[in-house]
Amino acid sequence: MSEINAPYASCIPEIDTVVQKLCQTESLSKVWREASSGSSMPSLHVLKEIMERLRAIIFPGYFGSSVSSRSVRYHLAANLDSVYHLLREQIARGLAFADAFPADLAKQKREADAASLALLDRLPEIRDLLAEDAQAGYEGDPAATSPGETIFCYPSMYAMFHHRIAHELYELKIPLIPRIISEMSHSRTGIDIHPGATIGKNFFIDHGTGVVIGETTIVGDSCRLYQGVTLGAVSFPKNPDGTLTKGNPRHPVLGNHVTVYAGATILGRIFIGDNAVIGGNVWVIHDIPAGAHIVQGRSDA
Repeated sequence: MSEINAPYASCIPEIDTVVQKLCQTESLSKVWREASSGSSMPSLHVLKEIMERLRAIIFPGYFGSSVSSRSVRYHLAANLDSVYHLLREQIARGLAFADAFPADLAKQKREADAASLALLDRLPEIRDLLAEDAQAGYEGDPAATSPGETIFCYPSMYAMFHHRIAHELYELKIPLIPRIISEMSHSRTGIDIHPGATIGKNFFIDHGTGVVIGETTIVGDSCRLYQGVTLGAVSFPKNPDGTLTKGNPRHPVLGNHVTVYAGATILGRIFIGDNAVIGGNVWVIHDIPAGAHIVQGRSDA
């Protein structure tokens, strides 16, 4: 990168000195991403609008404008059309960020178009999963008065809505965008779910603050977590050059109907059997058999 010569000079000498230092190659080259044709960064504002429109599509009447049985088709079609056009542009920017198709903008746009349509095609299945999550929240929390309350109010539902969209984009191998979507939810709820995590149906996180679910985690059906649970990695294998190995399975696998209570930490590629119960503040780094109850100082395996 050549030395930068800014045409603007501040009238305050001290500021101009700082500008010159910040424009030096050894400083700027470490952090600068030069804009070029077709390579703008994804827009957080636009992605937020996309997610708001998708939430109105998945849960009509709860979010967005009021709808009736006579207007719902128009409401859905209008939102889907907007989402399609907005999303394909953002996906194209994500592909450009990752340099997925160098110097081939036409292919980049085709891939973005196909991925956008593929996500929209999955929305009925995503809605079904989220409806089951809402029912699980209602059935699992005595304080919930209806599934609708969990849809509108519960951080678990907000987190799972974002995760189920982000996970589909992750499965489509779209760079950057899934992680941005997951961080939208993380910043609001304190629930940190990597978009790569695979989560079954009827899933509920009670309270939720401080939950961490790693990239290669697999969670079965009808599982329930409480606040402060970590499903993480116990170690990080390295390549011969010292860099971390990416993408290898390193997070837990939970079977069906597993309950994990507040503050529990489950680490590594271990297997938690069906119907197991992991008590609060327990540290687990070994496989747990089906039906076991693990609590501090005692194991009913």
